[in-house]
Amino acid sequence: MRLHPLAADGLIAAALTTVAVLLGTEAVAQGWPALDPLAWTLVALLTLPLVLRTRAPVTVCLAVHACWAVYVTLGYWPVVGSFGPMLAVYTVASLRPTRTAAACAVLLAGVWIYAGLRSDTGSMASVAGQAVGFPLVLWRFGYVARRTGELTLRLRAEQADRARREVAEERVRIARELHDVVAHHIAVINVQAGLARFVFRSDARTAREALDTIEGASGEALAELRRMLGLLRADGVQGADGAPAPGLDQLDEMVTRVRTGGVGVELRVTGTPRPLPPGVQLCVYRVVQEALTNVLKHAPGAEAAVELAYRAGEVTVSVTDDGPVEGLDPVTPAERGGHGLIGMRERAKLYGGTILVGPRSEGGFGVRLTLPTPVQAARRGDAVTE
Repeated sequence: MRLHPLAADGLIAAALTTVAVLLGTEAVAQGWPALDPLAWTLVALLTLPLVLRTRAPVTVCLAVHACWAVYVTLGYWPVVGSFGPMLAVYTVASLRPTRTAAACAVLLAGVWIYAGLRSDTGSMASVAGQAVGFPLVLWRFGYVARRTGELTLRLRAEQADRARREVAEERVRIARELHDVVAHHIAVINVQAGLARFVFRSDARTAREALDTIEGASGEALAELRRMLGLLRADGVQGADGAPAPGLDQLDEMVTRVRTGGVGVELRVTGTPRPLPPGVQLCVYRVVQEALTNVLKHAPGAEAAVELAYRAGEVTVSVTDDGPVEGLDPVTPAERGGHGLIGMRERAKLYGGTILVGPRSEGGFGVRLTLPTPVQAARRGDAVTE
């Protein structure tokens, strides 16, 4: 549970007030005057302002030191009021530049020596040592805390920038693959348009079928093109690999390759298979490919299962494994390469789907991708059985 900074400072101030009250009750036993209402008021003013120590560290530090000086001047036991100023100096050192922190440390040392002179205990050497040692230790701890905070913020910024670059790179790769899908649709349109023109007068039925094919292919091509241009517009990348995009008919080949790598994989298809847009097939193929690659890397010797389910209006694919075999060393997180999980999420988002990735309660790991299928594909899959 994370506390709000103001609430945390309030708890610290309450704790220091409690300690000061307990010490104040022992003042008489230590040979000092008993604390009267004025003294208790000064004790409260020494600790309660620490609630605002992170919001106005210098102001709080000056205020509590002023109250401590008044408290010491009135002849009360100095130790009771020392905790507030010490925490205030640490806070200034952890939040403000070194010069400001040094000035507050000198102020603490000066009031500490003044308290020793007012006490007239005869051990000024010890008082002087404390007046030098305590401020130095508090300044050093505060400085280390400030440097640690700065490095943490810098690390978070670098991690956020690295994550943005990884997402951008993955989107570029996806956009390049979609280039092939669009090129395929354009080629189909070109061929069918030529056929329709050739048989336009002699075979009206064939011409209509060609035009229907052109309509479906052009609609899917436009959808893929919108996705690709959206990515390229964001990333400013041009060019393409030119390799044909794989589809669901190549899942068997992929599973065979993974089996040769030492992972037993079972491929199951449920429902009635139906034609799907190349972009959707590519998304499913890449997610299965990345999931099985992770099984090879992080769960050697595991048994995996790939299930492709055709449902009304959607297609679902899940890849699960039962975890690595004992005695075989998986790749540790520090050795993992690539940005597979980012790629999976970006692909699912690109096609309006959802993806769940994580460990399973029964052991092992699982990936489940659900993609909506276009209206044209759903119409072609009339009967769906589970």
